[in-house]
Amino acid sequence: MARKKVTDYLEEQRRIAIFADVQNIYYTVREQYRRQFDYQALWNEIRHFGEINFAAAYAVDRNEPNQKKFQHKLREIGFDVKLKPYIQRADGSSKGDWDVGITIDVMEEAENADIVVLATGDGDFAPLVERIKERFQVSVWIVSVSTLTAKHLIDVADRHFPINGEMLINRP
Repeated sequence: MARKKVTDYLEEQRRIAIFADVQNIYYTVREQYRRQFDYQALWNEIRHFGEINFAAAYAVDRNEPNQKKFQHKLREIGFDVKLKPYIQRADGSSKGDWDVGITIDVMEEAENADIVVLATGDGDFAPLVERIKERFQVSVWIVSVSTLTAKHLIDVADRHFPINGEMLINRP
């Protein structure tokens, strides 16, 4: 299947679903740029391509004041914020992975979308991308830090939006 050009998406109103892997985006942006990701900039960019009719941000909840403010901001933008409790194990490791939850939601929402936007660089999502493209004939776009994204994930996507200066909050 040939990749579509950006202008192909402008011809008609597309239904868009956004799924943001908050932890993956947070840590990769912090590692690469020492800054924070601007979810409003993402929203503003994506809405030029159609109507955002589903948007969810998946995060780990540590019940901290700054985190609550961030979650509130995501809701103001238009995201449904889905939270899992932060779990600190006895050995010092932590748990808070949303991969299965994101996958379930993508599988449930993809049939109602023309474009699925995944904000993550996690290569574990490559088989999901392949499956929903085949099953639902959707276009899948990845938003991620290029250098910290699995190559196979970028390869199976229809479009990759690299996170760069335009999608970053200016404070270090």
